[in-house]
Amino acid sequence: MDSLVRKRIRALRLAQGWSLEELASRAQVSQSTLSRIENGQRRLALDQLVTLARALDTSLDQLVETATEDVITSPTIDAARGRMRWPIRSDPGMSVVRQRLTNPPPDSPSSMRAHPGREWLVVLSGTAVLLLGNRRIRVETNQAAEFPTMLPHAIGAEGGPCDILGIFDRDARRGHQRGGEA
Repeated sequence: MDSLVRKRIRALRLAQGWSLEELASRAQVSQSTLSRIENGQRRLALDQLVTLARALDTSLDQLVETATEDVITSPTIDAARGRMRWPIRSDPGMSVVRQRLTNPPPDSPSSMRAHPGREWLVVLSGTAVLLLGNRRIRVETNQAAEFPTMLPHAIGAEGGPCDILGIFDRDARRGHQRGGEA
């Protein structure tokens, strides 16, 4: 972890376009101290990490977190609904899921779902059809839609496969999980 934190400090500094002198000034440490921290010649002290995190506009948690998740994800396939899903991010506040839709939206209003929350989607490729209440909305590549999920809704592809990025707040994610969709 020690090596990772040192690399992260240097990478964040460089991403900001800052010299050692600039970050040292912002963190109120000497340039030589910062250099020794980055290259492993100085012990990492908690108080300095807190100061450096603030100067780098990040949190101590983010500065020292270790990657415990897999970086490769495989899709879940729901052939009956014509969907492939790749979970990208899930935390207590929201979930991000990439989906490939191949089926058109359902014909039956009884297939539409409503539940608490908000949902956002961005069409990455193809054309999606969003059924929202009594409306049928075409969402094309590079377009986005945002809606309250208390409106009955369903989504499908039009004219071939469609890739979307869906973002669900906590309540919308729970609603989709109960329905076996998320």
